[in-house]
Amino acid sequence: MVDLVRSLNLKQGEAVLHGDGPLLILAGAGSGKTRTLTHRVAHLVRERDVDPSGILAVTFTNRAAGEMRQRVMKLLDDDRSPWVSTFHSFEVRILRREIAALGYSNQFVIYDDRDQERLLKDCLSDLGIADATIGVRAVASRIDAAKNRGESPRQIRVEDERSAAVVQAYTLYQKRLQRSNALDFGDLLVKTVQLFEEFPSVASRYQERFRHVLVDEYQDTNAVQYRLTRLLAAGHRNLCVVGDDDQSIYRWRGAEIENILNFERDFPDAVVIRL
Repeated sequence: MVDLVRSLNLKQGEAVLHGDGPLLILAGAGSGKTRTLTHRVAHLVRERDVDPSGILAVTFTNRAAGEMRQRVMKLLDDDRSPWVSTFHSFEVRILRREIAALGYSNQFVIYDDRDQERLLKDCLSDLGIADATIGVRAVASRIDAAKNRGESPRQIRVEDERSAAVVQAYTLYQKRLQRSNALDFGDLLVKTVQLFEEFPSVASRYQERFRHVLVDEYQDTNAVQYRLTRLLAAGHRNLCVVGDDDQSIYRWRGAEIENILNFERDFPDAVVIRL
């Protein structure tokens, strides 16, 4: 145990040694949050005998996930490793196994921005919606924002001609995506949450699988990522989130700073540690 806490300060050590239950770690830049997170994972495995495959750690970028994975493996003397990935990578792995329940094949393709715009252009043309009403990129942006909020086409309020065009395009776009057995990046998250909410047996399987869930940069989660993390931790409530309550650099991706500000409301028994 000395090896894992020797290089940490008092607050970092408290976070690493926290037992079960919700944990909020408030950490600004340069406070050692990645070290704290990775040492906590190592502590769970080495000192509490948690199966590494039962630990899920998610973050936002491939670089951050790669760095976290490398650090964890240096601390562990175990051939097995936790799931350390981005949200998107985690969602793809789940959907490849489970998406048949939603009427897709597990061989689905993932559309990038160019694919999305090409399909939306066809949708707007077939609907007779002129560029003067709303352009392809504007529609794509609004659909992406709606998916970050977890909104289906019928949940979007129609206030004017442009919003009506978005609803029409969004509806047709989703139908054609499914017909092509395709998902866009927003769908990866939306469909994963849909799976868990509509098929409790699927959610239960992953709740049992991942007994500890850790989320980095929690202040940058959007509304649907927030729902996903709470679904995963619904049974055991072993949710550890790390974030800076003073910034949200991914607000443009639909991040909800309120997710971290309201953590104690959502988990009244949460332990809060400020690094």
